[in-house]
Amino acid sequence: MHYIDITMPLINEGAVWPGDTPFHFKLSATMKETNAVNIGEMSLSLHNGTHMDAPFHYDEHGATIDQVNLSIGIGRCQIIDVTHLEKVTESDLKCFDFNNTPRVLFHMLDRAPTIFPEQFPLLTEDAVNYLSKQGVKLIGTDAPSVDEVTSKTLPIHQALHASNMTIIENLFLNHVAPGVYWLYAVPLKIIGADASPIRAILTPLDGEVY
Repeated sequence: MHYIDITMPLINEGAVWPGDTPFHFKLSATMKETNAVNIGEMSLSLHNGTHMDAPFHYDEHGATIDQVNLSIGIGRCQIIDVTHLEKVTESDLKCFDFNNTPRVLFHMLDRAPTIFPEQFPLLTEDAVNYLSKQGVKLIGTDAPSVDEVTSKTLPIHQALHASNMTIIENLFLNHVAPGVYWLYAVPLKIIGADASPIRAILTPLDGEVY
């Protein structure tokens, strides 16, 4: 079976949300020191790299990441290229069939792991409402956020939350063609957390990739 990794690599030089804790990995003990094994340690923001947001991230009373249903990140998904748009509206989405793809991943820009993009296409609230009416339950993006970098009110986070839609951010879709795939994207079981890094993987579905 062919697998396509769509996870942003976690590297010490990786781009980070302005003011957030950067990712850092090091060997805290080496085989030379222990005479047995290498042991690594890391520090990071839970929003480094490819991650799933929990409702608690933008709702004080929302579910934490350990309470998110794991099945939401596993199943049929559709990848849509919107790199040519500034905003994704309802009218931009009406040509797509979402009946059998309750997960939608948006390729919004080509990413470089070491560069933080300040601007990228954004979903509009009417697009979110339309996707919700089509039965979509998960939205993914290769942008660092579903909202503008400078936003404090997070209108698209809130619109997705109101529609009970899960959010994945910082995907890596440079090398993936638009089409229908099977998605595997599961968060770590971090009790009480607002987000979690994930390993996101696609499997092509024969005859359904275009």
